[in-house]
Amino acid sequence: MNATRMAKTAYSAPSEPVRTARGIEYEIFARVTGQLQRARSNGVFVDMIAALHENRRLWQVLASDLALPDNGLPDDLRARLLYLAEFTRQHSRKVSSGEAEAQVLIDINTMIMRGLRAAGPAT
Repeated sequence: MNATRMAKTAYSAPSEPVRTARGIEYEIFARVTGQLQRARSNGVFVDMIAALHENRRLWQVLASDLALPDNGLPDDLRARLLYLAEFTRQHSRKVSSGEAEAQVLIDINTMIMRGLRAAGPAT
């Protein structure tokens, strides 16, 4: 490849849009929430257990990040999100044992997605 062609490639429009941290978080929540919705709709127990596992993993990672001292979110928002993480953990156990429905987990994730989308782009 010659220098002119390399320069054109380097300065041409990117083939994929730049993804922000908030956008990535939204995509992950959307994927996991979709998995929960499909599992609830099809009624297959194994699918629900897998979806619950993915949702718990998501919230566990989120809680770990929220607990870091350099997390930039306001303290009150961090506290509310940590509460939701704990609620999600406990409610998931109830869903997996047949004591509760998954809809509340779907609703929580959907509200988080709305918040991420409403906040606009950020890095």
